[in-house]
Amino acid sequence: MQLLSIGSRINHSEYGKGVVTNVTAQHYWVTFLENGLETIEIDADFSVIEAVYDEVDSVSFYEVEKSLISILKRWSDTTEKVAIADKWKGGNLILEPGDTNLSDKKIPIDTFFHKIVMVRDRIRVMEQKINSSKNLDDQEKIDLQQYITRIYGSLTTFNVLFKTKADFFIGEKSNK
Repeated sequence: MQLLSIGSRINHSEYGKGVVTNVTAQHYWVTFLENGLETIEIDADFSVIEAVYDEVDSVSFYEVEKSLISILKRWSDTTEKVAIADKWKGGNLILEPGDTNLSDKKIPIDTFFHKIVMVRDRIRVMEQKINSSKNLDDQEKIDLQQYITRIYGSLTTFNVLFKTKADFFIGEKSNK
């Protein structure tokens, strides 16, 4: 039995008519007119309305999307989805001036957290640009990397806001 390729149209006994949008070794991913996206076994009960067979490997939309997201994360300053710790959700940051004649400044913690994440991500992009620079020699890259490490160390105070340790700022490790 030759496998169907992306673009094949089928009629499934349970889900109705659909189009194959991805193929794996054991499953077809099919977008059905009435039931949306479903994963069905290769040998499931369906009839072929219009078969498409490729002699070369097909690339699914999912694979293209996954690759594009990976490239964008690596080379742009777009921020990834970083979770704030549950205890801070919906909270506020209140800045209270020493001068009692002035009023407090209240900022939603979610807004403040988003700014912190943006700073972290932009530092990471700067770090990547430094490391891939053709105009800097190795010693200059090392010197700049040390400044970046110190910047991360200065920002460790904000780690309390992050939900997972993997997202924390990490500075220089002490040898003490």
